[in-house]
Amino acid sequence: MYKLVAVDLDGTLLNNYGEITDYTKKIIKKLIESGIKVIVASGRPIDSIKTISKEIGSQEYFIGGNGAIIYDMKKENIIYEKYMSKQKVLEIIKKCEENSISYNVYTDKTILAKGLKYNVLYYYKENLKKEENKKTHINIVDDIYEYVKNMEDNKFLKITICDESKLVFNSIMKKIKNISGIEILEVSHISRKLIKQGTEEIPIEYYYTEISSANVNKWNALQYLIENLGIKKEEVIAIGDNVNDEKMIENAGLGIAMQGSTPVVINASNDIAPSNNEDGVAKILQKYYKNINF
Repeated sequence: MYKLVAVDLDGTLLNNYGEITDYTKKIIKKLIESGIKVIVASGRPIDSIKTISKEIGSQEYFIGGNGAIIYDMKKENIIYEKYMSKQKVLEIIKKCEENSISYNVYTDKTILAKGLKYNVLYYYKENLKKEENKKTHINIVDDIYEYVKNMEDNKFLKITICDESKLVFNSIMKKIKNISGIEILEVSHISRKLIKQGTEEIPIEYYYTEISSANVNKWNALQYLIENLGIKKEEVIAIGDNVNDEKMIENAGLGIAMQGSTPVVINASNDIAPSNNEDGVAKILQKYYKNINF
């Protein structure tokens, strides 16, 4: 019996509109009621994950910042942390500024951005449907370098770099790779999300990478958590779709990739779930928990 399910958000639990269907919520809540632990493992900051975790009835722990933190929801504190140093954050910001490429800095509480573009625009549109206390906090800053330089709270989770031009994106990637002491996600495909504008559906498409401190990934955080919970890795299901999910899918007892996942994740998985727009998480959980009356 698998005792814990770790599930990614964007492209996995959330559909392309950033929503979780009532059907998927029902399946997950039934699973939790039966004693199975379901935890979110995402690249998002704390408040954004906390809202979604509560929505599906998961109120114990979650992993944020691609494995930079583990948050205890009952005690409302961080029990595991591996932040980026301010020095590294400033070094990467400088490279991005010199090359005029879009980037965001994720702290444990907010996303620092120069404007509403790419992933930040998606979060902004997602916020319009949420109550004030459930929104992903976005801080628009004119000079991010100076803002970060003067920050007293140095809890930096990751940096996201985005551009719709593959040529521009590949150029900055070559320069970023020369920086030591960081983990760079080798994302090989373009990100595609949808936002609703009245009756229209507007696609947001861009190339991106996520940068964190060295040796930060979802599996390392998940391994720390299950060891403290007395759960073996063979008793864990990990579900995801992108490069930041690869290590937890590869190392878990059962690794599940979503249909349409990046090839490296599919190759690391034991099974493929239907897509995130077809309640894939709910359907794959029903497949492996047949003894639970959903």
